[in-house]
Amino acid sequence: MVGVATAGQLRMSFLRWALVLVPLIVLLGTASGMLSGSGDSSWYQALEKPAFQPPGWLFGVVWPILYILMGLALAMVVHARGSRGRGIGIGLFAAQLIANLLWSPIFFGMHQVSFAFWWLLLVLALALATTFAFARVRKAAAWLMVPYLVWLCFAGMLNFSIDRMNPEAETLVVGARSTQI
Repeated sequence: MVGVATAGQLRMSFLRWALVLVPLIVLLGTASGMLSGSGDSSWYQALEKPAFQPPGWLFGVVWPILYILMGLALAMVVHARGSRGRGIGIGLFAAQLIANLLWSPIFFGMHQVSFAFWWLLLVLALALATTFAFARVRKAAAWLMVPYLVWLCFAGMLNFSIDRMNPEAETLVVGARSTQI
């Protein structure tokens, strides 16, 4: 049978992509944070933080939502077979996601606060390029990336402020607890 897919078939195709890509991206993001110790880091707790630092629980709420939106955006673009710029959009998305996933190990794992700021600017540039590439394929996919771009800007300001307030952050060693018996 040769013909155009029905609207129902197209919805199911998008749904299949979303059911694979959204959990995958959420899982990768969660793993990156957990493996780098971002949730409970005594080093991070010892750093001086700016007044606009949100409570820690907010990061655990915001990031999964952003990863869900990113996954839906990617599913829209992957689903848009035959669209010009689709491959570039997917490639840029992969690059920005890899860069995003490496930020937590750089900041929390290696304690490289200054380098993490510059890395975050790279993530932002790649995410911005991804958003523009997505806009050429599906405007809705680009709009789903906007909250992520806003959060990256906020994260950049936070990273920059922490870097300025803690010039010795890279060498900060939090003392181990000891008991006398």
